[in-house]
Amino acid sequence: MSDMIWLYDWPQYIPDLLPGVWKAMTLTVISCFFGYLIGMFLALLVEVPRKSIRYAALAIVEIGRGVPILVLLFVFYQGLPQLGLLLDPYPAAVLALTLSAAGYSSEMIRAGLNSVPKGQSEAANSLSMSLIDNYRFVVIPQAARISIPPLVNLTIIMFQATSLATVITVPEIMQFAGIMGSATFEYMSIYIAAAVLYLCVTIPGGVLSSYLEKRMGAPKKRSTRHVLMARFRISKTVAMGKTDSASGRMENNLFLTKESS
Repeated sequence: MSDMIWLYDWPQYIPDLLPGVWKAMTLTVISCFFGYLIGMFLALLVEVPRKSIRYAALAIVEIGRGVPILVLLFVFYQGLPQLGLLLDPYPAAVLALTLSAAGYSSEMIRAGLNSVPKGQSEAANSLSMSLIDNYRFVVIPQAARISIPPLVNLTIIMFQATSLATVITVPEIMQFAGIMGSATFEYMSIYIAAAVLYLCVTIPGGVLSSYLEKRMGAPKKRSTRHVLMARFRISKTVAMGKTDSASGRMENNLFLTKESS
């Protein structure tokens, strides 16, 4: 029976792990904030006509997406000192997570920008809007509806990835759990408590992501019944003799006379 004590004694370790939760959340917020800003600029630079700028932006994107976060942590924490740049564990973790977040978010933001019909930008140009105003008032608001839900999912993934920062001694959840486990040898109970704390953050985040996907996602395709009803209304309008012209709406006077009689 004593071997199963971990089933009910894990809650006592949660208060000791809470400082690691705060550290992990601040690490996630800082990394995602700067990562998404860099990702937005990279998404814009990838679309520029000049090849040198486009290839440089693509190189940064592929590094952020292709190199594992664990490798980036070691590069910034243990590799940079050979170049004369010594970083503390926390800044090194911020740089590694920021680069990874920038690479992934760049593709998500670019997909959102490309989803906006070209006719929207052409209409903005016809109104003599500047390029900045075009993106600010026309392109970005529409692209945000597509990009924000996957970015929320990416934020959840980055929060989970903060657990890797324990390898460079960042005092987050897993670092606290490892120290406590070494002192008490109650590894099962402590790691269950750590898992519960991760779930307390990721599950509400997943619910928020699903909500945003429903509210901000692309509109659902109309059913066949709605399409047929719309066609019927159009046909009825044409049969009633209603036409639209450049100057305004005109009606068939003969049909209205019969209808009134």
